[in-house]
Amino acid sequence: MTTVSPPGAVAAGERGSTRIADRVVAKIAAQAAREALRRESPRDRTDAHATVTVHRREERQYFGEARVRIAMELGYPCDIGAHSRVVRRQVTERVQTLANMTVPEVAVEVERLHSPQLDRTDRGRVR
Repeated sequence: MTTVSPPGAVAAGERGSTRIADRVVAKIAAQAAREALRRESPRDRTDAHATVTVHRREERQYFGEARVRIAMELGYPCDIGAHSRVVRRQVTERVQTLANMTVPEVAVEVERLHSPQLDRTDRGRVR
């Protein structure tokens, strides 16, 4: 059975394609990581930024594969493993939903830990 397209319709191969820039995927991933960190520990000073490597494939309704590297700063003491799991899950879901990309890998790196004792302004003796 063949389908007949309406007059004036452009054939599928001639319509072009949508391409999502790597920096857009990086912004989506970084925002998702920040949201996850704020939800996980709202009182702590946390931050995250992302770098993304995107692998494209020529398939319909598929914008490629995004391998994401998240660098984050956390308050100390905290459960680093739990924070990492939450960030991985949130970044994967967000990128899949908003960019229609599969995310086979989210590498999480803790760049810095913030200690409330060291962040004090009086800089007295820490015990």
